[in-house]
Amino acid sequence: MTLLRVRYPWKSVDKGQGFFIPCLDTETVKADGLQEALRYRLFDARAQVGIMQERLGVWFYRVPPRP
Repeated sequence: MTLLRVRYPWKSVDKGQGFFIPCLDTETVKADGLQEALRYRLFDARAQVGIMQERLGVWFYRVPPRP
């Protein structure tokens, strides 16, 4: 299976924000996205597989700061 290069916008994601990547192979995209977050030293990055607007994919987000 051929993998496409996904551009993860981790540079512009602040704490408490996230982005959705639609895909069919969710486990590969999830692992790839979290590995990419480590390149930017974002140790608070998380990923959740789900459906958004009738599309299967992965929701990547950063944990919001504690009050």
